[in-house]
Amino acid sequence: MNVRVMCLLSVLALGCTRPHESPPREQTRPAPVDPRAQAGAATYAKYCALCHGADAKGYAADHAPSLVSSTFLSSATDEFLVGSIQRGRPGTAMAGYDSARGGPLSEAQVRELVAHLRTLGPRQAPLPSAPARGTAVWGEELYQRECQECHGTRKRRGTAPWLANPEFLSLASDEFLRHAITHGRPGTEMRPFAGALHAEQIEDLVSMLRAWQSTPPEPAPVPPAMPGMEGPIVINPKGRAAEFTARDGRFVPIDDVKRALDQGRRMIILDARATSDWLQVHVKGAVSAPYYEPSRLDAVPDDGTWVLAYCACPHHASGAVVDELKRRGYPNAAIMDEGILEWQNRKYPVVRAKGTSPPPAPPRR
Repeated sequence: MNVRVMCLLSVLALGCTRPHESPPREQTRPAPVDPRAQAGAATYAKYCALCHGADAKGYAADHAPSLVSSTFLSSATDEFLVGSIQRGRPGTAMAGYDSARGGPLSEAQVRELVAHLRTLGPRQAPLPSAPARGTAVWGEELYQRECQECHGTRKRRGTAPWLANPEFLSLASDEFLRHAITHGRPGTEMRPFAGALHAEQIEDLVSMLRAWQSTPPEPAPVPPAMPGMEGPIVINPKGRAAEFTARDGRFVPIDDVKRALDQGRRMIILDARATSDWLQVHVKGAVSAPYYEPSRLDAVPDDGTWVLAYCACPHHASGAVVDELKRRGYPNAAIMDEGILEWQNRKYPVVRAKGTSPPPAPPRR
């Protein structure tokens, strides 16, 4: 074979490249962007980041849990996530955001939000289906020793998610509970109990939690439209002006607020939670002004009357509303320090929706 033929074969073998050049690199196309996840990211920023953090790692307010822990996202079904967002956790700071409950989100928006969360961690891995086969009584002893300090009791929350919440237990499968106990929640204080507990003991805990399950409270009937701000915004409009000394220029104790109400003082109280929570129960005289709808503050009189905002966090949602009021130049705006959960604990006057079951006893902090 002559030299010319050998050179031609060499060129063909290299894919028609020139001598001394590397073959062209194969370009990797970027993964297609899910438009649902993009829309969900904007929804998350508006409604969720306040408590769960911009990175969804949680604990920005009121111990709101991480939404991106690997063992959580890999074990939570879409329906668990959708149901949790729609129905919330009554008796906690987590409202139900479903429009059918008076919240701001349609089902499509909730599913977009779930699509966004799916981009932040591992894909869901289906869990083996197996009902709990332990002994609840033995699980109670284990729970008191291993779990109660963080998760609280059946009646009171701790610093970790409240496992006795009826809405949570109605959505969480035995498989989900077992997986959480076994593998923990990386990136949080929830350690894995695999190795520390026998498989039978984990089954006892799952059986105990399942025995705690009860029927979730009925949501309040939803009015045809979001409650307006044109009604009696000012409480005791003909009374003497309330006088408060706000701690750090920001916080007014609820005992001071209750005392001023008893005296018939003039003031404005804003409920900064989602309207779905306001429909369930709110401080008597409070109007709905959710943290995510600052335009509703346009109707609040700016005449020096004290404007107090509360939430269940107890400071983040109400703090956002007060910050907006101060930005607008309201001279007397402050947070009701302990929030509505403690207001209820002290049995101060509330308005509760007719025909609805009260939420679980709010926790003491």
